[in-house]
Amino acid sequence: MRIALGIEYDGTVFCGWQYQDHCRSVQQVVEAALSKVADHPVRTVCAGRTDTGVHATAQVVHFDTPAVRPEHAWVMGGNVHLPRAVSIRWARVVPEDFHARYSATARTYRYLILNRGQRPALLRRRVCWEFRPLDAERMQEAGALLLGEHDFSAFRAAGCQAKHPVRRIERLEVARHGELIRIDVTANAFLHHMVRNIAGTLMKVGRGEAPVDWVGAVLAGRDRTAAGVTAPPEGLYFVQVVYPERFGVPTDPVWPPIG
Repeated sequence: MRIALGIEYDGTVFCGWQYQDHCRSVQQVVEAALSKVADHPVRTVCAGRTDTGVHATAQVVHFDTPAVRPEHAWVMGGNVHLPRAVSIRWARVVPEDFHARYSATARTYRYLILNRGQRPALLRRRVCWEFRPLDAERMQEAGALLLGEHDFSAFRAAGCQAKHPVRRIERLEVARHGELIRIDVTANAFLHHMVRNIAGTLMKVGRGEAPVDWVGAVLAGRDRTAAGVTAPPEGLYFVQVVYPERFGVPTDPVWPPIG
C-alpha cells in the first residue's frame, strides 16, 4: 500500500529535509514517527528537498507499507511522535504509480521579505530582513523576464546535482503588503538555491542597484557570479505541490495567506 502525506515544518531547527550525518533532519524525525505507527521501518520520498532553515507548509511525501491503518491514524499517530516543529496535515491512500517527486506537475515557493528600517524580533526566523527601501513594482517587472523555459545556470548553486539547468517558470509574482514583500514562484521543478538566488537578484533591482533589464542579461549570460547574492533561507517557504487529479492528492492553498 502506498500512502501520501502533507507535512508542514519549521525549518529553523533542522538541517534541511534530507538525512545528514552530523545533525537532525526533517526526514529523520518523520520516518522515525511513521515507523512507530507502522510497526516497521519506513522510508519516505519527498516532493522537493529543502535546505537548512527553509520552511514548508505543504511538503508532500509518499511511503510504502504493508500495515493497514485508517488515514487519520497516520496523521494522529504520526503527530504524537513528532516534535512540535513538524506536523502531518493529511494522509491519503494513493495508487501504486504515484510518486511524490516525479508525479508533480508544478511546485510553488514563497519568499517573504520584511522591508523596514528596524530588524525583526518575533519574525527573525520567518522572514528575510532588508532595511533599505525596495521597489516591489520594479522587482515584479524584472521577475517577468524569467518567465518561461530557460537555462537557469545563473541562478543555480555551485553544488547543484540536477542533470540539467533547464526549468520552466510558470508564474512569478512580486507584491507588497505593508512592510512585507512576497515573491511567489511556480515552476515545473527547481534547481538548488534557485528561488533564493532569484530573490537576491530581484532585491538588487528593488534597491535601485541594477536596472530592470539587467535580470534578462544575467539569465542569458548563464553565469552564477553575475547574479545577485543568495538570499537567506529564513524567508523561504515551500508552499504548494500540484498533481494530476487522478491521484486524489489535495492541493493545499498557498500559505501564509497574504495575497
